[in-house]
This record gives sequence, C-alpha cells and structure tokens, in this order.
Amino acid sequence: MATSRRTSNTKLACLLREAAWTGQQFANAVNRAGAEAGLALRYEQSAVVHWLSGTMPRQQVRPVVLEALARRLGRPVTHAEAGFPAPPGGTGPGNGSAVEELLDLSRDDMDPSRRGVLQAGLYSAALAVPLFADLAGRAEAAARPARTGRVGPAQVQTVRAVTDRVADILDEFGGGHARPMAAAFLVNSVGPWLTAPATERVHRDLLAAAADLTYLTGWMAMYERAHGLGQRYYVKALHLAGEAHDHLTYCRTLRGMSLQASSLGYGAKALDLADSAAAAAPSAGPRLVAFLRGQQAHAASMTGNRHTAITRLREAETALSKADSRRESIGGYDQSAYLFHVSHVLYELKDLPGSIKAMHSSLKAQPSQERQGRVHSHALLAQRQFELGHIDAACATWHRFLDDYTDISSARGDAHFATLRSRIRPHLRVRAVRDLNERVRDVAATKS
Repeated sequence: MATSRRTSNTKLACLLREAAWTGQQFANAVNRAGAEAGLALRYEQSAVVHWLSGTMPRQQVRPVVLEALARRLGRPVTHAEAGFPAPPGGTGPGNGSAVEELLDLSRDDMDPSRRGVLQAGLYSAALAVPLFADLAGRAEAAARPARTGRVGPAQVQTVRAVTDRVADILDEFGGGHARPMAAAFLVNSVGPWLTAPATERVHRDLLAAAADLTYLTGWMAMYERAHGLGQRYYVKALHLAGEAHDHLTYCRTLRGMSLQASSLGYGAKALDLADSAAAAAPSAGPRLVAFLRGQQAHAASMTGNRHTAITRLREAETALSKADSRRESIGGYDQSAYLFHVSHVLYELKDLPGSIKAMHSSLKAQPSQERQGRVHSHALLAQRQFELGHIDAACATWHRFLDDYTDISSARGDAHFATLRSRIRPHLRVRAVRDLNERVRDVAATKS
C-alpha cells in the first residue's frame, strides 16, 4: 500500500532561521501567545519538528503561530509566507485578508527571482469586480490582531508623502525604477502599520492611504505591461478602499482598470468598468467627474457608440472647467489628459487628422515633469502620423520620443521603441528616416 509523503515546510524553516530561535524557543513563544488568546497550548520542540516536516498546526493555532513570529521579527507574517493555507472566510479572492494578500504580492514583487513569474501572470477579462457596499460591509466585522507600538496621523501622512514621491519618480524616470520602491515600502512600512493598534479613524485613514499607493503600484505594473500583476494590485486597492470607506480611491481604481482593459483592446469591458466607476461616485467633485467621463468616452468609442462617446467628452470638458487649479500627483486629470482622451476618441471614430491635432494639443498642455507621459504620447502621435503618410513629421516626433526615452526605464517605452524600429524599416530611402535610423542604432546600443 502506497503512503503519501508530506512536503517539508521550507517557508516556515526560513522564518525560524530569521527569528534565530531553537525549536523549543519557538514552541514556548507559541504557547505564550496562545495563552493570551485563551488557548491552553503545551507545545514542545517535537511539535515544531512536525510542523517543519509538513504537518499543519490546527487551524485555530495557525494565527497564534504567525503572531509569535510577527512579535519576534517585528513585522507581519502572512499565512502564505509561513507555508500555511489561506484562512477560510477571508475578504480577498484568495480567502485571505486584503492586507495579507497585498503583503504577499508586494513581497514577491520585491524579489527579482519572483518578479518575472509575477509579470507573466495573465490578465483576466472576465474578472468580477467586488462592489463597494460589499467591501465596506465586510470591514465592519474585521478584527485586527494586536501589535506592539501604535500608529497615528504621522504614519498616514508618511504614506501619503511617499506615494507622492513615488509618483514623481514614475513621471520622471519610469515605472521600472519606481515600482520596486513602492513594493518595498508596502512590505516594510505600510504592512506593519496596518496591523498595529490605532484608533478607528486613523486605521481607516491608513487603509485609504495604502489603497492609494496600491492603486499607483498597479498603475505602474500596467505601464510596465505586466497586466496580470497590475490587475491583482488593482483588486487589492479596491478591497483596501472598501475597508476604508474611501469612495474616491475605489472609483479611481475602477477607472484605472477600465484604462487597462481599453489598452488591451477589451472595449466592452472597459466601458463596463468605466460606467461602474461613474455609478459608484454619485457625489464626486468636478475633477473626478471629468476623469471618469473621459474614460467613459474612450471606452464608448471603442464599442462604436459615437453619440455616447461625444456626449461623455462634452461632459468631461464641462466638469473640468469647474475644477480648481490644484494639481493631483496621483490619478490627476487636467487639460492635457482631457485632450489625450479626445485624441483617442477621434482615432477610434476614424478621424485620424483630428486625432493627431488633439494629441499635439495634449502634448503642449502636458506638465514638463511628466516625462513618461510624453514618451507614450509622442510614440502614439508618431505612429498616427506614419499611418496618415506624414513621414517627415513622424520622424520629427520620434526624435522627441527618443529625447525622453533614453532617460527612463519603462517597458511600455521599450515596446514603443520596438515599434519605431519596425515602422521605419520600409522607409529607409527617405532622408529623414535614414537620419532617424542612425540615432535609433545609437540608442539601441546604449539600452542593450
């Protein structure tokens, strides 16, 4: 009769080494933590040996084991990190808490050996989006474990400030540099703060700030063409925003998911997500209304609905005219972004000259520090100029693309560069194309 072999729990073994505990010290720490929870535990070293060999502690004991490790290591320890199955009845798609799942995702994103696997994850066009009311309702019953130390408004402001700085780095140097910073900050600072004692108001503010940073991290993954990973970050942002009762970030994240769907060619899905975002924000301010209507217009144009697309553009323009002049670093919407949407809508409606004109106007209105945005806009403009047969103009635009592309780390920029090389190849008899091709070879050498 064949017997099944247990697989050693190497993850738990790594945590035990990090804690610098003997098996008996580990068992004693679990017993002490269990006593605080009303559990009379009498574990000895032999129990730890069994756990390391693959035997799972009882379900009610697993959180106690994680708590003992967290106290020793001074940071949260998740079920997945310890090699335990996800707890039943959680809030996230993997049945773990939103915070646990975010920590596991970000920790893998920090690890260069895991990042390639994460980025290869598939985007799901059939993903069901959790409703805001459902997420907020689950938050009411969520219990938070005790931790030493207390967080307050200062930690909330730190998360907000770091998020703004990461957004600036994204704009200037690209997501390839900015996203690892965001993932590391989520794991090393935000995670421990989210599991620390705090007033209900501070905890919700911290959840909202974490949702904003998670949304930005998903946006950067999308920029880097890691669409499956970006979608996973977006879903975590939705859960955190729901727990924080933060309508703004919830709606903004849905809009980001709509943009992702539209960039992948899923017009109907993009429209559904954009409409869901608009429906979830009945009392939104004018800038957010413009932000949402612009994406609705783009998605509607992808489905061939000209009337709705033009109507939504007008609504976006009207709303934007009522917004104040304050610039938002995360998910902001301004005249440049509006004109970018106009260009997309006109392109989908087969008005290529109008689309090119709108993209020119969008670039003129773009803030000087948004280098990554310029890279994308110039690439799209050049491709449309080529499509219209304006070869010399396209070459001039591609030169402006290269001016910024050489200084950023961006997978989307790399994709545009590959497009540039393939598009100019049939036109090497044109003087402007030959001049551009010489520069392209130099850039390719420096980027390799």
